[in-house]
Amino acid sequence: MRRSLAPSQVLKRIQPDDAEDAPSSKRRLKKNSSKPSEKTVLPAPVILSTPEQISAHEELIRQLLCRPFRVPIANYQGGCGLKALGVRRDGIRRALHDPTAPNALVLYCPPQLSEHDKLKMEKEKILVHVVVDPILSNILRPHQREGVKFMYECVTGQRIEDAYGCIMADEMGLGKTLQCITLMWTLLRQGPDAKPTIEKAVIVAPSSLVRNWCNEITKWLGGRVNPLAIDGGGKEVVERNLNSFMQTYSRRPANPILVISYETFRSHASILHKGEVGLVLCDEGHRLKNCESQTYVALTGLKCRRRVLLSGTPIQNDLLEYFSLVHFVNEGILGTAQEFRKHYETPILKGQDALASDAERARAQERLEQLIGLVNRCLIRRTSALLSKYLPVKTEQVVCVNLSPMQRNIYLQLISSDNVKRTIKGDAKGTFMSALSSITYLKKLCCHPDLVIDKILAGTDGFENTKQHLPAGYEQLHKKGVLSVELSPKLMVLDCMLAVIKTTTTDKVVLVSNYTQTLDLFERLCRMRNYNYVRLDGTMTIKKRAKVVEEFNKPDSSDFIFMLSSKAGGCGLNLIGANRLVMFDPDWNPANDDQAMARVWRDGQKKPCFVYRLLCTGTIEEKMLQRQAHKKALSSSVVDCEEEVARHFSIAELRSLFQLEENTASDTHDKIKCKRCVNGIQVKPPPPDSDCTNDFSCWHHCRDKRWLVDPILKQCWPGGVSFVFYQHSQKAPEERKCAAEEKETDEKEEEEKESEKENVEEESEAEESSAQESSAERVVVKMTEDGPVIHMCDISNVQVFELVVRVYYLKLSKHLK
Repeated sequence: MRRSLAPSQVLKRIQPDDAEDAPSSKRRLKKNSSKPSEKTVLPAPVILSTPEQISAHEELIRQLLCRPFRVPIANYQGGCGLKALGVRRDGIRRALHDPTAPNALVLYCPPQLSEHDKLKMEKEKILVHVVVDPILSNILRPHQREGVKFMYECVTGQRIEDAYGCIMADEMGLGKTLQCITLMWTLLRQGPDAKPTIEKAVIVAPSSLVRNWCNEITKWLGGRVNPLAIDGGGKEVVERNLNSFMQTYSRRPANPILVISYETFRSHASILHKGEVGLVLCDEGHRLKNCESQTYVALTGLKCRRRVLLSGTPIQNDLLEYFSLVHFVNEGILGTAQEFRKHYETPILKGQDALASDAERARAQERLEQLIGLVNRCLIRRTSALLSKYLPVKTEQVVCVNLSPMQRNIYLQLISSDNVKRTIKGDAKGTFMSALSSITYLKKLCCHPDLVIDKILAGTDGFENTKQHLPAGYEQLHKKGVLSVELSPKLMVLDCMLAVIKTTTTDKVVLVSNYTQTLDLFERLCRMRNYNYVRLDGTMTIKKRAKVVEEFNKPDSSDFIFMLSSKAGGCGLNLIGANRLVMFDPDWNPANDDQAMARVWRDGQKKPCFVYRLLCTGTIEEKMLQRQAHKKALSSSVVDCEEEVARHFSIAELRSLFQLEENTASDTHDKIKCKRCVNGIQVKPPPPDSDCTNDFSCWHHCRDKRWLVDPILKQCWPGGVSFVFYQHSQKAPEERKCAAEEKETDEKEEEEKESEKENVEEESEAEESSAQESSAERVVVKMTEDGPVIHMCDISNVQVFELVVRVYYLKLSKHLK
């Protein structure tokens, strides 16, 4: 029979030279037990080669036989359990990771038990610590560690009884994705019962971010888990993958994480509703702002009680949308929609109005405190001010630009047309355009007349008799495809800005607009100036987007401009290759603009960032900016819990959209009634602790280019700039140093003043005490018609003073008699 030559078997056959020391087998021991005195003669042992005598062939064979066992499957990496084959546990329940290790993030601590109680308890009931994987906890920033702990407490029901949902409402750039991956990985791997808390998780995200989530999971977990991404393929392939995912009930599934888009989830909701899921994460959760939408209904039908919603802008338009988000994660915590509107929304909105009475504001404050107290138990919110510790300075500038004479004439004629007047009154019927189309035409006219040239030439939809305002030769140039930059001061400012940046710096620029027509305008400008550019809009496939972004972010890339549609790529993209961003037109929803403006100021950015928001002075664009400020004030009160939010705009003022405010440098600056500016000059700086998150009353106000801090914008002022608001995300290192020195100087001066004040007080007290002492030494009693009166005289002895007092009483008694 062939014997194994494995090392373990070889060692058994090796015997020492001395037969007395050789181990005996059980049979031989039993046979010779009757004759212990006799010496058993063993056969000669097999002597193998000593280490000095091992040949090359023998060494090769030993190496082959000592290879560790491997699963004979190509590219097999094992499951997420990482269990060692054949290793038996010692029976003692312990945490997956050491809770006492340095920098350990402990999410759950079991109750302290004595050794006696541990002996009496069953091993299966002993709870253990829940500790975040060190691979993740070592890279988490302090605010991210706090966020992970908060979400874990929410999804495990520790914060609200019988409620397992939460809202991660951190602003853009604070690492919501990493925090959620940490939470998900912890729940998939461990729990207080020494077993995973959940078996499967579902991530629902916009279609453009599905692949990005898979990349992030692979990046941070290093291949420890294989997510299943549903980002393409036919209907049969998608259904087969979804059925396979939902029908997996193993504790260690091959693909425990499903990443799917909102559209695909809604289309295949019937499959996803068949089984239970441990956790659902909804990225860009403000998509669930409507309780009656099909996507909302499909997600609420998922059998999952642990729900986490990610949104940097939970309030976009009104409080009812905010109710929808809270109702999705924790159903019933705020009652029904009708109860919420009656009890919270109506009083709070009345109190936010600039014309509200004191009673309405007091009532609004009371209801606001109640709402915050309920929601803050399942909502965590941190602002981008935390990024100032890790990112360079960001300077945000709102640039007001005048209209050209042609734009002004067409604008006035459009808002005074019969169609627009009927639209404002609500009498528009049939062929009359709606209010939305009127606003769209006004916005496009502010950007450039080329965007509405078809309507002007046709003379329809309120553009009657506007063709007469076109300059000579403009129509022929437009037909030839020639771009007339001078017809739009806003485009002139952008053209000058790009030229200065290109010739004086090595910076890259991101151009953002809400309309693809405007992106076409940018393309014509870039071709005219020979700028290399990249364009991302809804026509670009999802797979190609990642390649384009990666190429643009390379330092050696030749692309100078990245054109971005805020509707298609306003969220989830990291364009840190550029450090200047231009918002060419505003959006009604401040969240859309904030999302787009956050593309360059993110982790990995090394250069100081500049964000330019271009608006036409006194037009619909400034009214939209004012509406954004009103919505942000509401969000600050409810989400950011700011006690006092500036109320600069009344509801009536916000409704006056179809007006052109003429003879003003900035209608927004006039509305806030700034007290820091005198005759157009800022005489008092903003509060020292203000930043980009404050309202415009706390920004720098510049009516002249001399007061600007950005040299690029200074050179663009002659293009038609009338007013600029600007503010920094944080102070520059030099400014912080100067501010610290000024603060130290002020503290020293205050200390000196206090010490001088104390010295003066001590001197005055000494004078008063000496005066009292001197007055005590000049007391004398004299008789008058009205009786004895005490007068002042010199008395230096206490005994004499006592004698005077006795005399006083004697004279007083005689006088009374």
